[in-house]
Amino acid sequence: MTLLAIIIGELLSLALFVVLMRLLLQLVRADFRNPICQAIVRLTNPLIIPLRRVLPPIRKLDTATVVAVLIIAFILVAVGFAFQAFPVDGLIWIQQAVLTVAYAILWIYFWAIIVYALLSLVAPGGYSPLQSVLASLCEPVLGPFRRIIPGIAGIDLSPLWACLAIQVILYFLPRPLFFAW
Repeated sequence: MTLLAIIIGELLSLALFVVLMRLLLQLVRADFRNPICQAIVRLTNPLIIPLRRVLPPIRKLDTATVVAVLIIAFILVAVGFAFQAFPVDGLIWIQQAVLTVAYAILWIYFWAIIVYALLSLVAPGGYSPLQSVLASLCEPVLGPFRRIIPGIAGIDLSPLWACLAIQVILYFLPRPLFFAW
């Protein structure tokens, strides 16, 4: 790959990360008064607002953000195919875009759970904007693990089991061709 391809791929991966974070934070009903959430909204508004004028939400799902995630994933895959000079088949293109989004979501959750667990060890019961965002994002995933696997001696092992489950899913999921993370 050329340096230009790497730079474009990384910028598109970063854009995918930010727009996916907006979508995930909307789905978990995070507090958008949080400064981190506000920064994500401000970064993604130039893409989301024009799409929102055309695409109305379906119930509680923001279709404009979903379409923005898919557009960025398709562009990322298209750029990868263009720089690799692969023949472009529509079905493979769609498959790679969906795999890219799935991988990105799983990696976002993996690292969010790791950072959330580390912050709870360093500053238990403390408050920071990052801890609030991570709690909103991680608690829906960690809750089922807490119900199944109780803590041992006051230590919550749900982040360990959640990360293990994510790694198992990542192992069995086919890896996308142009995934930068």
